Amino acid sequence: MPERALPAPRRRSVVAAGAAGAALLPLAGAVPGASAEPAPRQPAFLHGVASGDPLPDGVLLWTRVTPEPEATPGSGKGAPVEVAWEVAEDREFARTAARGTAKARAAADHTVKADVRGLRPATTYYFRFTAGGVHSPTGRTRTAPAEDAAVAGLRFGVVSCANYEGGYFASYRHLAARSDLHAVLHLGDYLYEYGHGEYPAGDTVVRAVRPEHETVSLADYRVRHGHYKTDADLRALHAAHPLIAIWDDHEFADNAFSGGAANHTPGTEGDWGRRMAAARQAYFEWLPVRPSTAGTTFRRLRFGQLADLHLLDLRSFRDAQPRVGDGDTIDDPDRTLTGRRQLDWLKKGLLSSTARWKLVGNPVMISPVAFGSVPAKLLGPLAACLGVPQEGLAVNTDQWDGYTDDRRELLTHLCDNRITDTVFLTGDIHMNWANEVPVRAADHPHEPPVATEFVITSVTSDNLDDTLHVAPDTLSGVAEAAVRAANRHVRWVDMDSHGFGVLDLDAARAQMDYWVLSDKTDPDATATVRRSYRTASGSQRVERSEEPVRLTP
Repeated sequence: MPERALPAPRRRSVVAAGAAGAALLPLAGAVPGASAEPAPRQPAFLHGVASGDPLPDGVLLWTRVTPEPEATPGSGKGAPVEVAWEVAEDREFARTAARGTAKARAAADHTVKADVRGLRPATTYYFRFTAGGVHSPTGRTRTAPAEDAAVAGLRFGVVSCANYEGGYFASYRHLAARSDLHAVLHLGDYLYEYGHGEYPAGDTVVRAVRPEHETVSLADYRVRHGHYKTDADLRALHAAHPLIAIWDDHEFADNAFSGGAANHTPGTEGDWGRRMAAARQAYFEWLPVRPSTAGTTFRRLRFGQLADLHLLDLRSFRDAQPRVGDGDTIDDPDRTLTGRRQLDWLKKGLLSSTARWKLVGNPVMISPVAFGSVPAKLLGPLAACLGVPQEGLAVNTDQWDGYTDDRRELLTHLCDNRITDTVFLTGDIHMNWANEVPVRAADHPHEPPVATEFVITSVTSDNLDDTLHVAPDTLSGVAEAAVRAANRHVRWVDMDSHGFGVLDLDAARAQMDYWVLSDKTDPDATATVRRSYRTASGSQRVERSEEPVRLTP
C-alpha cells in the first residue's frame, strides 16, 4: 500500500490544535545561548506551558516563570513570584472550570505545578498562567475517562530518545498538530546528559546544546531542561496534549543503575547518589509528572474500562548491567532490573486489572533478542547504536535480556494466571520493532506468546544508518534479516528510521502506526506511515495491518 503522508506544518507557524481549533502559538524569547534578544524586565513565560498525568477528575499543569532577565534556569537568581492559574472549557476563558495560585521560587528553579482536581471526565480544557499581569501561552489538555466508563477508543502519541544535538524535533511538531490524541506517552530519554559534540560526534552535530559540558550538578540539569524547552516544537507538543512520561537512563547518565552509570566517573564527577538526586529533582521540577509514593516514575493511570497504563522505572532499583557474554550473571536470580517492590506492584496490577488492555510503559525492550547472527562488520556499529560494549554482542544486557530472572517471573505470571491483552510499549534502542513476547524464545512459535510489544524508534538519537554514515535502508537490511532469522518472535524491525508512534485502541485490537521522518536534520521534515501492526484482543499475536488509523477531527 502507498505510504500515508502527514501534513507538514512549519515549525514557526501557528499550530492548529483542539476540538475547537485552538491556536497554540510558539513563544518568543529563549534562555541564554538560544537568542540574542534581551529578556524582558517583567515576568515572562519563556519555556511554555504543559500538562500531564490526566485523571478522570483532574490534570497536572506546569510552567516556568522568568521573573527577571538574570533568573535563567539553574542560576538560583530571582525573587519569588505569585502566579495565578486558570482552567476553562473554552479558549477565550469565558467558562472557567477551576482557578488558583502558586508561588514560583528559586528553590524550584521558578517552575510551577498545579495539581488541578474537580474537573469532568473525558473533557477537553484550556489553561494558562498569569504573573505580573502577563499571560502565558494557552495550553490545551484533556482529562481521562471515568474509571468505569465504557470507552469506544483511545489514541496516544508515543515517543522516545530525543537528543537535541542529533537533529530537530519534527516528530513533536507533527504530534502537536494533531487533534485526535488523548495524550502523548514519552518512554524515556526526554533529554541527554552529554556535553557538546560527545554524542553524536562533533562532525555530525546538527545544533548545539546548553550547557556545553556534561550535566552533573543540579544547576547543569536545570540548564539542560530549560534549553530543551527553547525548542518551538517541544513547546508546541506540551501545549497541545497532556504528557505521560517515564525516565530511562539519559535523564541521569548513560546506562544508569542504582549504584552508578557507564557514563559516570566518581573521581571527576563526584558521588553518584548526589548526581542522581540532582537529575531527579530537575526532572520533577521541569516536567508535568507526578512522582509515585516511592519518589520515582513508576505509577498507574486508568482510561475507563478500555485500558490500564502501568508505568515503569527501570533505573532506580536495578543492579549493574552484567558484562557481555557473562551468562551466569545474566541469569542470576539475586540480580534485579525492577526491584522487588516494583515487580510485585506490577504483577498485582496486571492480575487485578479489569481493563481490556493492560499497557506497560516499558523503558527498555522485554522481548528476548539475540544479535550473534549479525555479520561481524555490523556488530560494532550496532553495539554503538544500542549503547553496549563493542567487543561483541550476544545480547543487549541493558535490556530485560540482562535480567532474565525478573523477566521469567513476570512472563510466567502472565502465563500461569491467563492474563491476556498485555502490550509492552517500549523505547530506548532507536529502532522500530513489532514483537510477540514468549516465555521461552526457543519454544516460539510452537508455544503461544503471552504478550506483545511495540518498540518505537528515536526522535533524533542515532540509529544504524547514522552510526554507519550510510543512506537509510542500505546496509541495515542485512542486520534486520539476520535478527528476524534468529528471533522468530520478532515480526518486524526497522533499524534506520526516526519518528514516532500512534497507538490506537478499541475493544477488538491495539494497533501501532509507525510514523517516520523524511530527514531528522530538516526542521521542516515530513512524516509518513512506514508500517502498521496490530494485535487482536485475546490473541497475543502480532499481525501487519495494511491500513493506518484514520486521522479524526
